[in-house]
Order: sequence, then structure tokens, then C-alpha cells
Amino acid sequence: MAHLHKKVKQGKPYYYIREMARVNGKPKVVNQIYLGSVERIMEMAMGQEKADLSRIQVQEFGSLFLANLMEKQIGIVEIIDSVIPPDPRDSGPSLGEFFLYAAFNRMIDPCSKHSLSDWLKDFAVHQIRPVDTSALTSQRYWKRWERVDQESIEDISKALFKKVSELDPIKSDCFLFDTTNYFNYMDSKTSSQLAQRGRNKDGKNWLRQVGLALLVSRGSQLPLFYKEYEGNCHDSKLFNRLLGNIFASLEDLGRGTDSLTVVVDKGMNSEANMQAIDKQAKVDFVTTYSPAFAEDLAQTDLENFAPVDTRKNRELAARGRQDDQMVAWRTTGFFWGATRTVVVTYNPRTAAKQRYRFDQKLGKLQNGLFELRARVRAGNKALKSKEQVKARYKDLCESLYLPKNLYKIEFVTTGKQLKMYFRKDHYQISKHVKRFGKNIIITSHDDWDKEAIVQASLDRYQVENAFRQSKGNEFGNFRPVWHWTDGKIRCHLFACLIAQTYLQLIALHLKKAGLNYSVDQAMKSMRNLSSCLCWSKGKRKPTRIIEEPSEEQAAILKSFGYKIRNGVLERRSHR
Repeated sequence: MAHLHKKVKQGKPYYYIREMARVNGKPKVVNQIYLGSVERIMEMAMGQEKADLSRIQVQEFGSLFLANLMEKQIGIVEIIDSVIPPDPRDSGPSLGEFFLYAAFNRMIDPCSKHSLSDWLKDFAVHQIRPVDTSALTSQRYWKRWERVDQESIEDISKALFKKVSELDPIKSDCFLFDTTNYFNYMDSKTSSQLAQRGRNKDGKNWLRQVGLALLVSRGSQLPLFYKEYEGNCHDSKLFNRLLGNIFASLEDLGRGTDSLTVVVDKGMNSEANMQAIDKQAKVDFVTTYSPAFAEDLAQTDLENFAPVDTRKNRELAARGRQDDQMVAWRTTGFFWGATRTVVVTYNPRTAAKQRYRFDQKLGKLQNGLFELRARVRAGNKALKSKEQVKARYKDLCESLYLPKNLYKIEFVTTGKQLKMYFRKDHYQISKHVKRFGKNIIITSHDDWDKEAIVQASLDRYQVENAFRQSKGNEFGNFRPVWHWTDGKIRCHLFACLIAQTYLQLIALHLKKAGLNYSVDQAMKSMRNLSSCLCWSKGKRKPTRIIEEPSEEQAAILKSFGYKIRNGVLERRSHR
């Protein structure tokens, strides 16, 4: 099937005619003809067909159309405007529309609020959801967002999550919680409670950052609760602070009377947190625990372990890779004031990767020790005492993220000459290696089998995936956070959360329709579906034509009940 394809080079759109065909069951480009810029296409049309066209304007259509379909289902504009009614003195788009177009931008191609108005000019906005794009300036964003306080944001988010749960009812009794942070370039002198320096998960500890906590439903991965917080707040303290809000949110969504399980990361572990969960009726937890703090469990012999019936293990077995399967051992232990169910897992593939990296680091440590010994023997003035040498060895281990007990360091003094000797501590190395590939899962569930506990812990990747998308993805990226007041940071994060929610709703819809497309693949494909405005000489109004969709684009449109025929978007018949 032939279709029009757009490529953007150095900010300018160029067009091709592409022919697609299935090769070995997969759609491939079998022929491509270069057409050129919009101006060149117009010249071709006027010259070859002697058409009476005076101007052609190509606008991006597909991605914005898809995003607006989600808005029609959720109605975030109406939700926001009902919580914060329009100010009679304000003209132009409502506050809800300011949030919506910021969310659309984050869904498709994130840019600054300063660039947003110009960015929208390349889209078929007036065909899909008309708005005065010239009114969406950064100055008006700041003015509108100054009306939004923290209490209003919380009310709006609750209404959003309630609408989402009505659209896609919560089927799981298991919920996944995690935190992340986003650095920004706010000046140190700028006053802010949210933007603080702390341990940055991207390694940029010198920058100020804002934290974000997120609770999603297992399976659907739809957000049910979120909270922005200070960048220097430890995860365990935050979790304790938010527990009441989390349970209240789940109760608002109709899950307050049911038994439920919260899956968290080891960063949330503390006696106060786990005992607080224990006090909640019908609430259980699943968490992980560092093998470094449970040596007796980490050193358990693998003879006690057996394969776990997980989705990944079944896939490996089908491919004849039983040796790569995860194995596990179940026991009990006393943690946080009570006896808990404990499952220790071992992943041979993870262990192999960790052993490879460890051997590389151990080699670097040995080379560093040889160099250190040579400097000691040479009488280096900075290495005259045992304490100085030990401090340098400690720094070397810390730079490689290795424990300090892998080598035994000995000293001999001959006259005034200090000599240093070192040798591997094979016992400590063996203990360290035995931890590789092992993970410790602790839960208050004594009624779940080993497989259910392991799978619940593994499914925590779903909330981690949401954070990955919010940081390094073309679609739904929360960064950069170009805002300098706490109120605007809250508004920005909420607009980003709307975008992420809509993207996940698209992903769920495609999955239910039987389309094996990721949301990134779908959005990337729909970005290439354009709408053309054609002006004829002597006529004031242009004719709008949508280009012929590719096979992938047609399938996506069909799943939502639409088709394009003769350049016109139509609803599909349900007959």
C-alpha cells in the first residue's frame, strides 16, 4: 500500500511516497520515492496536473487525534474547570485547556511552555480540538497556574483517578509503589521547599531535585495516587508519611473494604512502616531486602532452591534453556517485630553478569594496589604512615563500589622504610560472590505460595517502567523541569501525569484490540499521519485532505472505530 511519509531534517519537513508490503510476515518498505518539500510538491501539482492551487499547508494529525480521543473519554478539562472555575476577567482558553495542551505536548514531543504556541502551529489543532494557539504563551501559563494551589491539585487528581478507574475498573488487589526524582537547574538562591539537593538517581547529586511518588495498579499500570515531595527526603520517611493518604485514595476508589497488597522496594523498609501496614486491616505488603544485611539467607546453598513457575521461566523452558531459569527457596524469618514469610531467589543470568563485572573491578583493584605498593616503596610523602595507606585503599575500594575486606593489607617497617604487602582474602571473596544473582523477598503473606510472592515482586517493574518513560522517552517525558516555584513545579508534574495516564490508556486499548504495538510505536507511527490544507486560486476557504494511512496507521484507527476514505476521516460502521 502506498502512502505519504514525512521526515523532519534540520527542523524542515520533507515528503516521500512509500510502498509497504509484508516480507516474512512483517511490514517492510519495498519502494520509496522522494517528493521533497511542501513547496516542491505544490509546484509538481501545479505543473503536472495544471491544478489551480495557490498554497498547500501540511499539518501533523494522527498523534494529536489519538491524544484527543483519550481526552474525550476522561475529560480532564471539565474536571479542572469544575474544581477551579474560570476567572471572569480571563479571556481565551480555560485553565483546564492550558493543562490539556501542556499534556498533549508531553505526550507527543515535549518542549518548553515558551515554545508550545509555535509547536502547535504544526498540528491540525483546529480540525481536532480548536483553540487560539497564540494565547498559549508561557506568560499566560504562569498567570493561570498561579491560581492552582496544592489542595486544588489534590482534588483534581482524585477526580482524574476516579474517572480512570470508572473507565478501566480496578481488577487487581495488588498495588505497586515506588519513588523517583527529577533534577533541575534551579539557582541555589531561589527559595523552594520541593527542589532540594539529595541522592539523585541519575547521579547528578550537585543539582537540586524534586521527588515523585507513584502508586499504580498491577496489570493495568494505571496511576491511582501520586505525590511530589522534597528532593532530600528519604524514601522510608516519605512512605511512612504517605501511608494514610495511599489507603485513603484506595478507599475513595472503592478498594477500602477489600483485602489488598502493597508491593514496595527495599528503600521503603523500616520497622515503623511495616508495623503501620500491620495495623491496617486486610492490608499486606511485599518488599525486597538487601542480601548484605541478611548474610545467613544470602549464603544459603543452591541445593535448597527449586525452579519457580513464572512467565519468564515458562518461556525459557519452551526454548530449552532450563539452566537459565530462576530458582527460589522459601523460609521464615523475624523482621520488623514479627515472623514473616521469606523467599530467596537466584537468577543465574544475573549472577553471571555480576560475576563478570566483579572480576573486572577486582582486576582494577589489584592494579591499584600494585601502584599503591610501588608508591609506598618509593617513599611517597603522602604515604608515610599505615593510616594514610589504608585511607588510600579505602578510597580505591569506594571508587569501584567494592567492599574493603576483599584484600588483606599488611605492613612491615624496616628502619624508617614502610613496606606494604597485600593478598586476596579468598574466604571474603567467596562470601561476596555467593550473593550474586540472589534477591530476598519478605512479605506479611503467609497464605501465598512461593510463585505468587515472586511474581508480585517481579511485577514491580511496571511502576519502574513508568518512571523510565518519564525520563528517557520521546513520548511522556517529564524532563526538563524548567520551573522555579513550587506551585508551577506541581502543575508541571500533574500535566506530565495526565500525559502518562493517557499514553497508558492508549496502550491498554491497543492491547485489548489485539494489536501488538507498544505505545511508543503507535505514537511514532501516528505522528507520520498528516492532514493537508489546500487553497485554490480565487477561493478563501481551503480544502482539508488527510493523507492515505499506512497499514499500521489504518489498524490503529480501526481499533478506535475510525477510517480514512478519499482523504476524509469517517466513523466505521459497527455492522
